[in-house]
Amino acid sequence: MSAHDIDADVPAAVGRALEVILQGRLDDAAAVDGTFAQDIAARAARFTLEGGKRIRSQFLWWGLRACAGGRDPGQTETALHLAAGLELVQTCALVHDDVMDGSPLRRGRDAVHVDVQTQYGTPTAGGPGEPFGAAAAILVGDLALSWADDVLASVDLDDAKARQVRALWQSMRTEMVAGQYLDLQGQAIGSRSIIRSIRTASLKGALYSVERPLAFGAALAGADETATRALRSAGRCAGIAFQLRDDLIGAFGDPAETGKPSGDDIRDGKGTYLLAVATARAEATADRELLTLLNACVGRADLADADVRRVREAFVTTGARAIVEDKILRLIRTANRHLGAGAFVPHADRRLRELFHRVAGLSAAGDPAAPSAPRGPRAEGRSR
Repeated sequence: MSAHDIDADVPAAVGRALEVILQGRLDDAAAVDGTFAQDIAARAARFTLEGGKRIRSQFLWWGLRACAGGRDPGQTETALHLAAGLELVQTCALVHDDVMDGSPLRRGRDAVHVDVQTQYGTPTAGGPGEPFGAAAAILVGDLALSWADDVLASVDLDDAKARQVRALWQSMRTEMVAGQYLDLQGQAIGSRSIIRSIRTASLKGALYSVERPLAFGAALAGADETATRALRSAGRCAGIAFQLRDDLIGAFGDPAETGKPSGDDIRDGKGTYLLAVATARAEATADRELLTLLNACVGRADLADADVRRVREAFVTTGARAIVEDKILRLIRTANRHLGAGAFVPHADRRLRELFHRVAGLSAAGDPAAPSAPRGPRAEGRSR
């Protein structure tokens, strides 16, 4: 497949690469044990192949193309394989994330831990089936991460590029886990720190979702330091915007459109930038009523839908939602300025700017596209 063919539909090209890779992994799993292959390996493969926007794969590909890469068929194949590896890492992250958050749905379907639990009979609350479903899902995520490392090990690179790509891969995996831990620990301690929320957004979203994939593309293309630095700086800004947008969707999004529970971040007590700004604004105006509302409601797993709506209103009346939307817009403008510092291939540069706007929920003109209000109490799961 030529680079121009892949340009036309990057997610489909990565999907085809995944089909080939995963069929081999499923054959290996079947040779080990049939039950394991059906319950664990097949779920890891199915989750990876079905759903998702292949955002990280697209950033890798367009980072490569922006640096004039993709002209050699071998380089193209390597890029698709590495992109497939990123999708497997994403499978691990999402499956584990749903277990940790106790999220019942993902991409409009049962989360993996719920799916396994249902297969073996739905238990009563707190029954033995619940830990089984969660434990099995953890193994699904572990297997996906193992497969991702296998994919990385199989790519054919010269020594210099191999060292660069492996160093990026090691950093990305560590950063991803660090971001997830800061997210969990922030919930546990009830953090409302603006500085910490941005740090978490950087590790959990910006680096893993945008900056590192762009850096992989630059490394495969053999880009110089100036181009690599421009891509990474742009990716850092766009990635933080991506995570802040995800936080807005978590509070205000319509589950029927997003595929992720709306209001779960409020119930889980996630220390998002949105919550941190709302708290800071309420403190600055000495609004005890709003502070009492936030302290009483955020972090309550049994929070009623009416109280979730009251917290959303607080996000609006404090000006926090508007501040977050403005920050997203400014981050994307800064990301675009960073791109201008590199002499990138024009059509790839344009596609990267379009991707930046898309992940930030902005129109081509840079206007915010506000998450629509939830239509009802049902939780479905935000897709990433």
